[in-house]
Amino acid sequence: MGLRAQVAVGGITMFNIVEKRHWYFLFSAILFALSIAAMVASAVRFGQPLRLGIDFTGGSIFVLKFDQAVSEDDIRTVFADYGLESAIVQPRGAPEEHIWQVRTREVTANEVGSLLAALEERVGKIDRDALTFDTVEPAVGSEVTRAATLAILVASLIIVAFMWFSFRRVPNAFRYGVCTIAGMAHNLIISFGFYALMGILAGWEMDALFLTAILTVIGFSVQDVIVVFDRIRENIPRHKKEPFETVVNRSILETIHRSLATQLNAMFVMIAIILFGGTTIRPFISTLLVGMVSETYSAIFIAVPLLVVWEKAAARRGVARAMA
Repeated sequence: MGLRAQVAVGGITMFNIVEKRHWYFLFSAILFALSIAAMVASAVRFGQPLRLGIDFTGGSIFVLKFDQAVSEDDIRTVFADYGLESAIVQPRGAPEEHIWQVRTREVTANEVGSLLAALEERVGKIDRDALTFDTVEPAVGSEVTRAATLAILVASLIIVAFMWFSFRRVPNAFRYGVCTIAGMAHNLIISFGFYALMGILAGWEMDALFLTAILTVIGFSVQDVIVVFDRIRENIPRHKKEPFETVVNRSILETIHRSLATQLNAMFVMIAIILFGGTTIRPFISTLLVGMVSETYSAIFIAVPLLVVWEKAAARRGVARAMA
């Protein structure tokens, strides 16, 4: 069976995806470079690769109860007029309660009084008895950062262990886990680069929702890869006479329709939320969408081709040793 441009699967000649892996790697390298450039530009401009929100740097939290229905944009405009453009405005409780939470940088007592007066004048009457105002210390942000980093490291180790255990009957099972982590790293860098770019262009700041999105992207990074790897495991004994690259390509073609159908359904929902949802949730959903697009791409065009490269390199080394 030829490996040049096409392969035959189920009696039908189809495109050889794995053979074009060098182009996929080049495309990902370009995305990597752009992502790193965005983070460097953010670091130069703001002092951090990603703009940090009050969950990390400390700040103030308002909980405001109005006596009538008010809009998020009206509240945000008032805070922006006081130099708090990055304020995060979120509804709380039932809609009929008219309760809103606003998170922003730390404000002084004088600013609090002026803000409340401006809100009552331009937005609506505030129930002062239900008003709460708290300050988040930067130390809490440091703790969140450490916990998030630890969560990513632990998740990575669990993924490697899970892949190794699941594919323990396949030769070189450890490689499957490492290639999965490589795909996950690809998705994380792309997601970080996107968020850094939006931090420059739209003022997005890293908060707890961003961490939730990143941990979700990590979960996404496993699901498609393991489907393809599992089909490779099934096809290896079925097609013993075929080269490994052909078996891998066959496995991709047999599973790609399932992956695309599942992912596209989720992407359409996310796009609808981005277009018609609130401003506050948009960075979270957008990061999920970028992570899912990257994951769908990396599962087929990065993680699996990396496994082929590794296996072929190991085979060449084995032949060289045998001939030595």
